[in-house]
Amino acid sequence: MKVTFLGTGTSQGVPIIGCSCEVCLSLDYRDKRLRTSAYIEADGKHIIIDTGPDFRQQMLRESIAHLDAVLFTHAHRDHTAGLDDIRAFNFMQEIDMPTYATPDVLRQLERDFEYIFTKQQYIGLPRLETREIGTQPFAIGTVSIQPLPVMHLRLPVTGFRIGNFSYITDANHIPDTTLELMRDTSVLVLNALQIGEHLSHFNLEQALQMVEIIRPRRAFFTHISHKLGLHSQVEKLLPPHVQLAYDGLEIQTD
Repeated sequence: MKVTFLGTGTSQGVPIIGCSCEVCLSLDYRDKRLRTSAYIEADGKHIIIDTGPDFRQQMLRESIAHLDAVLFTHAHRDHTAGLDDIRAFNFMQEIDMPTYATPDVLRQLERDFEYIFTKQQYIGLPRLETREIGTQPFAIGTVSIQPLPVMHLRLPVTGFRIGNFSYITDANHIPDTTLELMRDTSVLVLNALQIGEHLSHFNLEQALQMVEIIRPRRAFFTHISHKLGLHSQVEKLLPPHVQLAYDGLEIQTD
């Protein structure tokens, strides 16, 4: 299975245009982060997790011409705002895009994108085939996916486990029941927003503590704000099996 980090950044704490902080001025491409999303190729299926505001740019940058499904972690707009651009895949593939999310997230999508779900359809609208998920595993073709319920302060968020790969973003608490579902994870992707504590996200120290609890062979941090600091400097603080992800990074998993 191949995983591509389409984006590793966040709208949380984004500085205004003209900011002169060291991250914004950095010439290191790893410090240039679009909103968090991931692209997975497994058993002939092409799956994207979240369609943030940068969705179109990410698809063009990675030359992604085919999608079999969209998974949503939650309904915050930095993870859903690019949904309109799914219409290009509707046109190329001549299908309604299978879209997987919890009932609450699907209801929010219906409110945020009312025109997509209206009964008065017209040519060119994005077309979705919505599929409700809960806590039970589901399959896309032969790809089995285990939802991983976590908490983003008081908001439920869904992570996903595919084989020995687990992906969690926008969380500050992982219940014991979910940790059990993650047992023997080889590759972990986890949010690490910043150095200082945050109300609803793991910071760097807390993310490292979760890595110690889950004990993957490799871990990658995502959903990174400029408050975390320069990629090159933060990498020096991490143990050998933990890395900061960056936009465009590709990894192979078991």
